[in-house]
Amino acid sequence: MKYQKISVADAKKLMAESQPMVLDCRDVKDYQTGHLQDALHVHEGLKESLIKRGDKQRGLLIYCYYGHASEHLAEFFGDFGFKAVYSLEGGYSRWKENQQNA
Repeated sequence: MKYQKISVADAKKLMAESQPMVLDCRDVKDYQTGHLQDALHVHEGLKESLIKRGDKQRGLLIYCYYGHASEHLAEFFGDFGFKAVYSLEGGYSRWKENQQNA
């Protein structure tokens, strides 16, 4: 596997310690409604730019609604040589749930 699935707790730790690039692969409307801090909305232009000019050593933390689409995108970036790719288990919904229960 060219990426790792990580929990919300591990994602928070990763974000605090190594500042990965955070990618939101939900639709634009949901991204505009709310997203993780500093997250970029994924679109074809961004994917192309990252593949051509992205720092493949920098971590990528990818999330979607429930954690399924982000796995496919994480695998995609892993296939293009990114070394530290993570998919958020449970996606944005788990993140929000965790925030409410904190």
